[in-house]
Amino acid sequence: MEYDIVIIGAGPAGLGAAVEAYEKGVKNILIIERDSYPGGILQQCIHNGFGLIEFKEELSGPEYAERFIEKVRKYGINMMLNTMVLNISSDKVVKAVNQENGVMEIKAKAIILAMGCRERPRGAISIPGTRPAGIFTAGTAQRYVNMEGYMPGKEIVILGSGDIGLIMARRFTLEGATVKAVVELMPYSSGLTRNIVQCLDDFGIPLLLSHTVIEIRGKERVEGVTIAQVDENKRPILDTAQYISCDTLILSVGLIPENELSKSAGIILDPVTGGPIVNESMETNVEGIFACGNVLQVHDLVDNVTKEARLAADSAVKYINKILAKEGRFINARAGSGIRYVVPQIVNFENIDDKVKFHMRPTDVYKDAYITVRSGDRQIIRRKIKRLTPGEMVLIDVPKEKFLSDDLSPVSEITFEVEVV
Repeated sequence: MEYDIVIIGAGPAGLGAAVEAYEKGVKNILIIERDSYPGGILQQCIHNGFGLIEFKEELSGPEYAERFIEKVRKYGINMMLNTMVLNISSDKVVKAVNQENGVMEIKAKAIILAMGCRERPRGAISIPGTRPAGIFTAGTAQRYVNMEGYMPGKEIVILGSGDIGLIMARRFTLEGATVKAVVELMPYSSGLTRNIVQCLDDFGIPLLLSHTVIEIRGKERVEGVTIAQVDENKRPILDTAQYISCDTLILSVGLIPENELSKSAGIILDPVTGGPIVNESMETNVEGIFACGNVLQVHDLVDNVTKEARLAADSAVKYINKILAKEGRFINARAGSGIRYVVPQIVNFENIDDKVKFHMRPTDVYKDAYITVRSGDRQIIRRKIKRLTPGEMVLIDVPKEKFLSDDLSPVSEITFEVEVV
């Protein structure tokens, strides 16, 4: 089998990329999805708040996904469901398997990675205690409640304040459970401010910052947890320990981009984001393989995932049509003081149309600060932002002319940093 573009994953990134590529003239597209239905994580996100940027209206997760699923079906884009990708080679051959066809080798002119991300499990955070029933990741609990119709428990403690955990605190409350506390290791929440307000404050659910769970009690089923404050080194202060009785512990302790397949193709990963290192076209270090969505970096808004998917698809189409420059003058984008990471990490000046949109997250909470873009000692851009928090992605546009030095040649490096006045 041969296709112009093979897209791995039928979540919001994969669907958005497929629709964009088709509308830009590439018709021979294949989407591969391991689940039985397209839409990805959106299918279990029945709350609203999606689509405000993309569609200028408020939608639920399934409604947002359905807008793209309808287009995929209307355009007749090929989609293999219940299909697991086993391997991707650097020469763009995808090995996959399903019940109907067995093991297949699919040749592509370009590949778009859109596998999304997975939740960090209990084993990754090393909580002492026994292994009773009643411990769930927030996404698993969300699927049980919203899609399977099961309630994981009645008295709940949530560890971590990621967006899924915050949203599930509200969902549990609406279903009649008692959420006793949301416990967060960091001195700030890792979720969106709107979710803190709408999901915790509006329901009187306490958010305990600089706290963590130090023990899980219970043999057959969770009976309670012991929590404690942590010091500046994130070590528990045992004198502050307190016991909370509960029958369920929900873990909302971070997301990890699904990049095992990326590694098989020889793609270099960013140690901070966990996703591929990409250039301004969302192309990885392996020519013709592009990445977008949560497999690249964990997003907080699905609308931004769609924008990123469009860019990856546009670039893949240009690559197929041989109008994407391979050689050129390259600029490194670096995270400086107060910035955790920057995506894209590399810019080929020859492929910039008018500007490059950079995504980043701050390392801490800052108020009335500036994000400054510098090339050496020269300030390129300075943008004031009222409030910066690690839970909310920041987008900075850098116009093409800002990449030029005084002699009109492209600079070799730019640095993004937080400046507190």
